[in-house]
Order: sequence, then structure tokens, then C-alpha cells
Amino acid sequence: MIAAAIVALSFVFFVVDQSAEGSENQVRSLEDKGERAGSDAVIDTIDPGPKIERLRERSHSDIREYIDDGNDILLSPFASIIDSGNAWARRLVPGAIGILLYGVLGMLLANALPGPKHDVRDWREAHS
Repeated sequence: MIAAAIVALSFVFFVVDQSAEGSENQVRSLEDKGERAGSDAVIDTIDPGPKIERLRERSHSDIREYIDDGNDILLSPFASIIDSGNAWARRLVPGAIGILLYGVLGMLLANALPGPKHDVRDWREAHS
């Protein structure tokens, strides 16, 4: 459950960043009379290289960076599944696989583990 929460929280942070970036780009576009500004979405990739990791560390808070580092570890096996120029696709596909794997399959595994034995002494206690 913790792994699924880290993946989900990292995706929420990504969505917030993308929303804020979209608003800033619209304002810049209006101010620059149609000229579009460059995108900072490259720092939001899963398991970036060392240079991009240092950029990300400078632009994110410590807590955010811990969550993103955990997300990188959890989703790095799935990051190469999609090769797209779209930042949303690069985050959404591995994130969905991670949520399914760590959340759903993790819950199924946890439910399959044997639970504590209940000592039933009498037939009247069997239904409670």
C-alpha cells in the first residue's frame, strides 16, 4: 500500500506541476504576443539521468524529492515501456502499471496471506 501511495502521490505532484506550467505558459504566451515558452517537463521524467536529477533536486522541496526518488525506484522497470515525447504518456502509463502492480496485486497478496487463528470453543461463538 505504501508503494502504491508513493506512486499516486508522485503523479499528483506531476499533475499539479503540469497545471501550473500550463497556466504560466498561457500567461507568457499572452505577454509575448504568441511566442511560446519552453517546457520544464523534462525534470518530471521517471528515473532521469544525473544532470536532470540535479536540476530536479534544485527545483523541488526535500519531501517532494524523496517521493520522486521512491517513485523512480518503483517505476524504473516500467519507464522504458513507452517511448513518447508526451510527458503525460511517459508518466501515466508506468504510473498506471505501478498502481495496478503495487496496489491491486499487493492487496490480493496481502489478502491471500494466512490471518490469525481464532480460538472458537463453542458453536455459538462460530458466527461472531
